[in-house]
Amino acid sequence: MNDHLARLPRVEAPDGALRDAGLLRQQALTKPAGSLGRLEDLSLWACAVQGTCPPSPFARPRVVLLAGDHGIASVTSAYPPEVTAQMVRNFLSGGAAVNALAERAGAGVRVVDVSVDADPAYADDLDPAVARRRIRRGSGSIDHEDAMSADEAMAAFELGRALADEEIDAGADLLIGGDMGIGNTTPASALVGLLTGNDASKVTGYGTGIDDSRWMRKCAAIRDAMRRGRPAMGDPLRLMACIGGADLAAMAGLVLQASFRRTPVILDGTVSAACALVADRIDYRAKSWWLAGHRSTEPAQGLALARMDLEPVVDFRMRLGEGTGALIALPVVQAAITTLAQMATFDEAGVSNRP
Repeated sequence: MNDHLARLPRVEAPDGALRDAGLLRQQALTKPAGSLGRLEDLSLWACAVQGTCPPSPFARPRVVLLAGDHGIASVTSAYPPEVTAQMVRNFLSGGAAVNALAERAGAGVRVVDVSVDADPAYADDLDPAVARRRIRRGSGSIDHEDAMSADEAMAAFELGRALADEEIDAGADLLIGGDMGIGNTTPASALVGLLTGNDASKVTGYGTGIDDSRWMRKCAAIRDAMRRGRPAMGDPLRLMACIGGADLAAMAGLVLQASFRRTPVILDGTVSAACALVADRIDYRAKSWWLAGHRSTEPAQGLALARMDLEPVVDFRMRLGEGTGALIALPVVQAAITTLAQMATFDEAGVSNRP
């Protein structure tokens, strides 16, 4: 599958000249230099990814929520696997945290069933298209079998790329990858463990609230998955086929394609960070288009972000997924843009600057 990846386009860097222009404007605004702290850094990132100074608040941010089930969930999760399909219906009805936060942040939400283990008609009364592009029904139990075939991994990756294209072509100027899948932190943690060189005990978290006994079983499952995945480390899509999942492969395709299309991404929690880490292995330049929205309480996410040198915007001790942490960060990014765009300079305000 590396042959396919070698034919992908090359990610172009954000506009460094516009970032420099943003820095000059920051130095001329009516405030002590650096006094807005991280907001200033975020405003410069916005200048670079938008290619303009001053930048404008993002007008059409979109959450693409990818849902999938994982065979390992029966070993590692506190919740039964049927919750994934039930939550997809909740998303479509507008009753989940991601819906509430997206409405507040001015973002749209699109839900795609990539690999939910349910009859494909389970949400037809709400959205008959939600499962129309499903890659497979559930993923394998990665402690002893592959998550999917090589062809399915390729198809899922290309689905993620296609979803990014569809949203960007429809006017999205910022993407957030949301995830829903009982048990999905297990493959995400296994991917992070392999790609950051950490053992299973360092990347295993408590997920949806498991107890210590189940944590030990989860840790053993991640250890076994990492052992199975180690021979595939040189081939990102083969690694996804071995110990990832169709929903995770789609997420990697989504965030990578956004970078190809010069469209910024706010990453969410453990799953999106793990998928971004895989995409980073495909093209290391892609991460310049990404922000880390928040710091999850899951240890694997912090290790993945550190490897990509991405600093979270907020830390609210969240671990829900769905894109919720990224949606909390979005208004902060918008505030950073607004300060750079709307504050007066010393000359405009008639305020004396420091000598």
